[in-house]
Amino acid sequence: MKSLKALLPALSLALGLGVAGNALALDGAELYAKKTCVACHGKDANTPILPVYPKLAGQNPDYAYNQMKDIQSGARNNGQTVAMKAIMHLVTDDELRAIANWLGTLK
Repeated sequence: MKSLKALLPALSLALGLGVAGNALALDGAELYAKKTCVACHGKDANTPILPVYPKLAGQNPDYAYNQMKDIQSGARNNGQTVAMKAIMHLVTDDELRAIANWLGTLK
């Protein structure tokens, strides 16, 4: 029993890092391409196919994440969100966060 008690802190730490490590391991650039963001917002996230679509490069990560969550939930709903709404159900929260964080690193 003593050996189990000694292992508990290490096990807790390892499990905690595993969950956080998984979220951190997601590649925002790869997801941006895989989830087809590139099709409308451009490969560099700065050259959208239509001038009414936003340039995403350099956006504050929290702002970008919240906008994507609002589109996903329907809280943000206008003519420009229709195309995104169709795709957003395929993107997890961790993936949204990874994409938003990556967008924040761009200029």
